[in-house]
Amino acid sequence: MSEITYVRGDATAPQGKGVKLIVHVCNDLGGWGKGFVLALSRRWPEPEAAYRRWHRERAGNDFALGAAQFVRVGPYLWVANMVGQRGMRTGSKGVPVRYEAIDTALGAVAARAGELGASVHMPRIGCGLAGGTWSRIEPLIERRLISAGVPVTVYDHD
Repeated sequence: MSEITYVRGDATAPQGKGVKLIVHVCNDLGGWGKGFVLALSRRWPEPEAAYRRWHRERAGNDFALGAAQFVRVGPYLWVANMVGQRGMRTGSKGVPVRYEAIDTALGAVAARAGELGASVHMPRIGCGLAGGTWSRIEPLIERRLISAGVPVTVYDHD
């Protein structure tokens, strides 16, 4: 079993050869405007447009905590919008991150990465605005992706 590769750099400019899948966490409110999504939107309009449409039409689709949406942004490049946070603010119910939702969505990512023969690239998902801790996220990645043979690179921005 391989391990997660940690690098300094920009997760919106994934390193390596072959098909790549950029993974990040979204909220369940349809909000897109802070954190890593801004870097995504600076490079490609499609992930934001797809996410907003997915949320707007949620009565007739699978938009919910734990769901993942896959958006193609290049011939060998995809973005996975994973719904892994309840709301956007820390409040009486704690931080927005929902570890079980991220775990479920990572299962869908593992399946899609397998179909595409893709490597997975991400910032430290769930640990910024969502308020999660890497010590709880990393084992989910290891269980869902690494154990399935999916190469994972985590980017720490300079």
